[in-house]
Amino acid sequence: MPPKRTASTANIASEPIPEISSDDERLNYITADCNKIRRQIRSFIESGEMKVGEFQNAIGMSSKSYGAFMKQRGADAGFCSDTYYGAARFFKKRELQGIKMPKRAKTSKEDKEAILKKYDVFHIQLEGESEMKVLVFDTCDVIRKKIHAHLRRPGMTQTMFLGQLEQISPVGINTRALHLFLSKSGPSAGNTSGIFYSSYVFFEKLRIKEGKPKTQFREQMERIWENRGMDRERCSANGVWCVGDERPYEDDYGRIKIM
Repeated sequence: MPPKRTASTANIASEPIPEISSDDERLNYITADCNKIRRQIRSFIESGEMKVGEFQNAIGMSSKSYGAFMKQRGADAGFCSDTYYGAARFFKKRELQGIKMPKRAKTSKEDKEAILKKYDVFHIQLEGESEMKVLVFDTCDVIRKKIHAHLRRPGMTQTMFLGQLEQISPVGINTRALHLFLSKSGPSAGNTSGIFYSSYVFFEKLRIKEGKPKTQFREQMERIWENRGMDRERCSANGVWCVGDERPYEDDYGRIKIM
């Protein structure tokens, strides 16, 4: 026999969600800064409530505008972005309707063990791994995309992912380092981070385990970087020497060129 609903729970269950017009002036009263909106977006997506594409459609933004806003860092970084206002209005409307932010479902111990077993790749050994000298043929931006996609997998958490990386290299693997790496933008931005190297090794092993082919971009990276791999020692932020009107720029493959 199903449990009886009390008067209070019955009222809550039957209480309709109020309609909020898109012209409602209250939606324009935004107090959250850009960083908070980015955190809300990530939490909302990671909860499984919507996929990234669905959220972009819900706020009426293109993937380009969304991606540019999410890559920025700072309370005021992205203040003029349409994605900032679209997302802020989206969450404000839910707040006015009394809809609480969804929480990611907790993973049971048994489910956690099953997830870790599914992504257990440590029986696979890569060339140079024992000396921590695996050649890297992905840019930092590509690795960031892979990390975000991995963290959206059902049941996967940051703690579990960091635990996977620690088995590859414990150096510089912590929550702060992960957030710092993910906040950067650029092919070589974060190239000296332990997160970058460990993530590359992990995802390369996972690619091999799942039997997935290399992408065209990956194959081009191998042709460009050959037997060197991406530079993990020299920080790209240190700059380069230029003469006269020369201007440096970085291409999609992490190469610094002069124009």
